Amino acid sequence: MRKKIVAGNWKMNKNCDEAEELVVQLVVGLKNLDHNTDEIVLCPPALFLQDVTLKISNSSKMYSSSQNCHTHESGAYTGEISAKMIKSVGATYTLVGHSERRMYNHESDEMLATKVNTALANGLKVIFCCGESLDIRNSGNHVSFVTTQLQNSLFHLSDSDFKNIVIAYEPIWAIGTGVTASTEQAQEMHAEIRKFLASKYGQAIADDTSILYGGSCNPKNAKELFSQTDVDGGLIGGASLVASDFISIIQSF
Repeated sequence: MRKKIVAGNWKMNKNCDEAEELVVQLVVGLKNLDHNTDEIVLCPPALFLQDVTLKISNSSKMYSSSQNCHTHESGAYTGEISAKMIKSVGATYTLVGHSERRMYNHESDEMLATKVNTALANGLKVIFCCGESLDIRNSGNHVSFVTTQLQNSLFHLSDSDFKNIVIAYEPIWAIGTGVTASTEQAQEMHAEIRKFLASKYGQAIADDTSILYGGSCNPKNAKELFSQTDVDGGLIGGASLVASDFISIIQSF
């Protein structure tokens, strides 16, 4: 049965003291709190990944994730972080293919396929991001665009490897804009993604794959979004930087 997951992507935010304060607030706030979320994933900047991982190590349902990993396991790649490094500090996940990295770092589907392979080979689970721009949405080609991203970067995986993949659908036009896809739009795309996964891996694996919504999800709209049949949680940006907001979203199931 697929898991209900809420992941917080801190992006390039918080200094060392602020990151520590946030994770402590989350650990304390979630302790003994009754909620139905199966996994809470924190994605801090790489500089704070080890400290965050240690601080949540005794907290139920809490896991850490890097925001990115390199295609190679080691080498002369100044400023990069490898899957082996991420795994060595105890993290469980890595994000791959976030729209900001696709845009600003020109990451191709082929590059992301290699990142997925490297992450899985090093024992990490992958939160794989996909999504379309406003122009593509308005053209009516959003479903084919997103499913092509999935096909190019994930469909080489075996059934067993695919079970370590979480999909995060992020409509680029709704990230950091305050514009949120309607519940109908979110459900439509999530259902199309699950249908496409079933065409390759069968209905059982598709039904077991968590698909998260990542586009301006906040405490006010999370409950309605999460109530949709094929929306299994969220990849949260700005709202994950405020402990009370993130906890409220976690309680939205």
